Amino acid sequence: MQVVCLDLEGVLIPEIWIEFSKRTGIAEFMRTTRDEPDYDKLMRFRIGLLAQHKLKLADIQDVIGGMAPMDGAKAFLDDLRSRFQVIILSDTFYEFADPMMRQLGRPTLFCHKLVIDAAGFVADYKLRQPNQKAHAVNALKGLNFQVIAAGDSYNDTGMLGAADAGFFIHPPESIVAQFPQFPVNRSYAELKASIDGAAARLLAAA
Repeated sequence: MQVVCLDLEGVLIPEIWIEFSKRTGIAEFMRTTRDEPDYDKLMRFRIGLLAQHKLKLADIQDVIGGMAPMDGAKAFLDDLRSRFQVIILSDTFYEFADPMMRQLGRPTLFCHKLVIDAAGFVADYKLRQPNQKAHAVNALKGLNFQVIAAGDSYNDTGMLGAADAGFFIHPPESIVAQFPQFPVNRSYAELKASIDGAAARLLAAA
């Protein structure tokens, strides 16, 4: 049996922090996992920036409530789910993701949690576990699944490397140059073809 694991932001939905940056006019929020490979460093920076500007969880959720999946994302995901088990492996937070999951038909999502203080500010965050994407892929392989994975950022490369087949989907060129081992796809149609080809090869080799 086969499972497809996908990243969320930059793959199926726009980057939440980039949208938040545009809405607030605070350019520093544009920094994402495409720019910073150290996730803890990135999140500490974000939490400090939120505190500096006195922005609460509700302010972020207001922005997310006005967002929509990327063009073609739901149709792509629906097609995948008709043929494969699909799990979204994301370094976002459950407190952010619900509006997007609702619009995508509530696929299975593994991500993290925020710590919110009594005043509604983001005080901290809790990882489900470090490097959770790669751990999830390895656990699925331990259950005798063949795993095909796709993502776009530094924090996806562990997942792609652990999978039986790993692909980039519209990544920045800086990341492509650093990880040439992962084939690059520039559209959902290309990624669908890559996933289908990998699935067929893996089945034939099993």
